[in-house]
Amino acid sequence: MATPGWTRSEPPFHAGERAIQARLGTQEQMDKLGRQVIREFLPEQHRQFFTQLPYVIAGAVDAAGNPWASILVGEPGFLSSPNNRTLRVATKPLFGDPLATTLADGIDIGLLGIELHTRRRNRINGVVTATHANGFEVHVGQSFGNCPKYIQARMYVLEEFDLTAPKPLHKITALAQPEQIMLAFSDTFFIATAYQDASAGGASGVDVSHRGGKPGFVRIDDDHTLTVPDFSGNYYFNTFGNLELNPRAGLLGCCS
Repeated sequence: MATPGWTRSEPPFHAGERAIQARLGTQEQMDKLGRQVIREFLPEQHRQFFTQLPYVIAGAVDAAGNPWASILVGEPGFLSSPNNRTLRVATKPLFGDPLATTLADGIDIGLLGIELHTRRRNRINGVVTATHANGFEVHVGQSFGNCPKYIQARMYVLEEFDLTAPKPLHKITALAQPEQIMLAFSDTFFIATAYQDASAGGASGVDVSHRGGKPGFVRIDDDHTLTVPDFSGNYYFNTFGNLELNPRAGLLGCCS
């Protein structure tokens, strides 16, 4: 028997996502596909996948309405799923990460589980239902997989040090030479976007997505502007759909 997908009466995509799909003539097709592959729970293989990860990418929105992309790190097993509607996260945000002050009961959150060496990735959009000293719990609103396209394979090394210990922080207001050099060699980044409107039902919330390509795929136009190509993907347009209605975004860089 096939695993049921989207069971709500409203579409699995909100108005911004549907607008982008309509421009490309794929809205009807994606509505049918979305109802099959976007679920309101974690399939068993996704539950197992998250438990083997040493990190997860998170997206959340701060009090000023700015989305931020963050990384949460721990020994494999720090993510667990006691049931198919819940993901437990047993770690703290990194020191200085905006998530440290944003995390609270009731906030929307997007999670991206990505395994760079196997190029697997699965996503969760949901709501934080409980926070405690060593982590938090998420109620799953949407769960779906993404294809491995454009994921640059690499291995990881989990070093032994306190990720939450105080350390120097550097706030910049423009991309100086060190940042531009890092960006020029980067082949991966993550982008957090949001459309939070109760009228969108289960499609409302925060998304965090992967973007990848060969080093140099992020173009530095000037010290305040980046241009990123739109490589063909799954046509969900979660990120573009959010940006259609809310142009704010948060980026988290990754380089070798």
